[in-house]
Amino acid sequence: MSRTNFQELLDAGAHFGHLARKWNPKMAPYIFDQKNGIHIIDLHKSIAKVDEAAAVMKQLARSGKKILFVATKKQAKEVVAEKATSIAMPFVTERWPGGMLTNFPTIRKAIKKMNTIDKMIEDGTFATLAKRERLQVTRQRAKLEKNLGSIKDMSRLPSALFVVDVQKEANAVKEANRLNIPVIAIVDTCCDPTPIDYVIPANDDASKSVEVILAALCAAVNEGLEERKLEKEKEDQPAEGAEAPAKKLRPRKAKEVKPEESAE
Repeated sequence: MSRTNFQELLDAGAHFGHLARKWNPKMAPYIFDQKNGIHIIDLHKSIAKVDEAAAVMKQLARSGKKILFVATKKQAKEVVAEKATSIAMPFVTERWPGGMLTNFPTIRKAIKKMNTIDKMIEDGTFATLAKRERLQVTRQRAKLEKNLGSIKDMSRLPSALFVVDVQKEANAVKEANRLNIPVIAIVDTCCDPTPIDYVIPANDDASKSVEVILAALCAAVNEGLEERKLEKEKEDQPAEGAEAPAKKLRPRKAKEVKPEESAE
C-alpha cells in the first residue's frame, strides 16, 4: 500500500514544476506535460519515488542509523525542523556549515565547546566570570546554538541526507557525494537529479508540498524506530517456555572423618 495519496499531493501543488524555459533536460523522465509555460510533474512517479525513499529511511531507522535533514529555504525550514524533531533526527535549517561532513571532527569540537559552556552554567563557573566575559560567552553560545544546536546529539556522520532544494543545498550534496553518503531529495524540474541517490520529483517551493512528502517519510522512520524498540524489548526478555538458567551448585566439601568414627 502506498504511503502517499495522489489527491493529497495534487492539493498541495506538488505537481507544479518550474518555468519550462528553466528546466533541466535530465528531469524529462519525471515530467508529465507543460501548461501555460510551466512543467507539470508526473505525480504517479512522485508517489513511487516517495515510497522507495520511505522504505530506505525506515530500514535505516530500524538499524539505529541517523538521517540528517537539510533545508535552509524559508518555505521549508520550519516544517523540516518540526518533522525532524518529532522523530529525534538531526537537522540543519539555518546556514550549512562548510565542511560539516568532510571536516566533521572540527564540527564536533564546536559542539563540545557548546556543551562545555552549558556545564559552566550548571556548575556555577559562569556566574564567577566578569560581566564582559559573561557577555562574550553568552554571545558565543547563542551563535553555536543557532548553527549547531540541532545536530548536537549527532556523535558520528549520518547514514543518509534528506534534502529540500538540491540547488540551494549544493554544498551539502557535494560533501555527501564525496563521502558516499546516500542523498534522498525533493527535486524540482530545474534541478540536476544526477548527484541524488533517491530522487523525489516534486515542487520544492511550496511548503504544503514539502509537508505532505515529509509526513509520509517521517511516518516510515517512526515505524522503523518502533520496530527497533520492539526488537530490543524481545531480546531483553527470556524466550517463552525457556527454562531459567540452572543455579550453579557449589561442590560439597568432603566430610571429615573423626578418629572415633573410623572403622576399626
